[in-house]
Amino acid sequence: MEDKDREHPQAHVDIYEKQPVPFGLVRFGVAPDHPEVKNVINTFTQTAHSGRCAFWGNVEVGRDVTVPELREAYHAVVLSYGAEDHRALEIPGEELPGVCSARAFVGWYNGLPENRELEPDLSGDTAVILGQGNVALDVARILLTPPEHLERTDITKAALGVLRQSRVKTVWLVGRRGPLQVAFTIKELREMIQLPGARPILDPADFLGLQDKIKEVPRPRKRLTELLLRAATEKPGPEQAARRAPASRAWGLRFFRSPQQVLPSPDGRRAAGVRLAVTRLEGVGEATRAVPTGDMEDLPCGLVLSSVGFKSRPVDPSVPFDSKLGVIPNVEGRVMDVPGLYCSGWVKRGPTGVIATTMTDSFLTGQMLLQDLKAGLLPSGPRPGYAAIQALLSSRGVRPVSFSDWEKLDAEEVARGQGTGKPREKLVDPQEMLRLLGH
Repeated sequence: MEDKDREHPQAHVDIYEKQPVPFGLVRFGVAPDHPEVKNVINTFTQTAHSGRCAFWGNVEVGRDVTVPELREAYHAVVLSYGAEDHRALEIPGEELPGVCSARAFVGWYNGLPENRELEPDLSGDTAVILGQGNVALDVARILLTPPEHLERTDITKAALGVLRQSRVKTVWLVGRRGPLQVAFTIKELREMIQLPGARPILDPADFLGLQDKIKEVPRPRKRLTELLLRAATEKPGPEQAARRAPASRAWGLRFFRSPQQVLPSPDGRRAAGVRLAVTRLEGVGEATRAVPTGDMEDLPCGLVLSSVGFKSRPVDPSVPFDSKLGVIPNVEGRVMDVPGLYCSGWVKRGPTGVIATTMTDSFLTGQMLLQDLKAGLLPSGPRPGYAAIQALLSSRGVRPVSFSDWEKLDAEEVARGQGTGKPREKLVDPQEMLRLLGH
């Protein structure tokens, strides 16, 4: 969650963050085996080192300080707190042990404090992921990657320990629609196809007639579908075959299946499978809908991970919120009916897109703010900024974590990782973080 703007030589920006540590999804969302995606942290760090930018972590807006209090202290406030909730499946049995959101699972292996005690049960041989986006592929890849390949990443020690004991051999990724509608991107698919010791299970029947259909689809979708087609229909080359030779593990895409119910074990105590409705497609292109055919199919498994999307939460009663769309109602980032309040990212547009799309989007919001400033639409006269907020936080017993505090925690994480050859061993307990800082 953050405040104010850049292309302006006098602007001062304070960033407020709920976690004691910065970087949000880059730290807690990006997979540990994708370190190159985390390079954007270097840019963020340069910004944070500017004399006109300050980071205040361990401050939850809406709880520790309200949006009206921020609006009174600053000329403008930008909300960019993303989509921290997962979309529920809304089917019977989803509350059973053995069912969890992919979001929580990712938070667990990435050291998100609220998910550190997840303890997923990986004692069964089959896991089912409901959803076919990049998050679903991330989770499948982490479940099937040989643990020794994760030893030198920043995955948490606890997660690595559980994955070493994992008995999961097969992961199914289930989608309501077909191969032409998958939500993942080509880079993530290629990684899955090349995963050592794991082979894809793709039914050539799912791909019948696709060759003609892909002629008219946009190029990125066309390349993705061609790669899927090859994986489904061609024999692997010698190099691929060698990589898969010891393949005791497998992953598969199940198309045209819509989850109806999580099936309980005989004693009713945990998940033992998923009942799927068989679907067929109606309509054309991106507007294609899956409609049930009336047939059902049961898929046994010991773990169910739902990956059907994210949604934002309202942050503060003073901020308008569209709970149906899960966004703050806005026009080009200007919050409706609240002058001086802006939003960017997933809370502005909804939970789609990657780091680059969200970055472009936040630049646009910044430009709107600057336009309003030039047009004299923001309050004139001085505003106290952090001085006013600091007094409020102090009176409420909240200890913010500064960027230099974070750099101490960062050094500690890096030092803890050195012994085992990891880039860092993440601290996962906020209380421990605050103790290390002497708070």
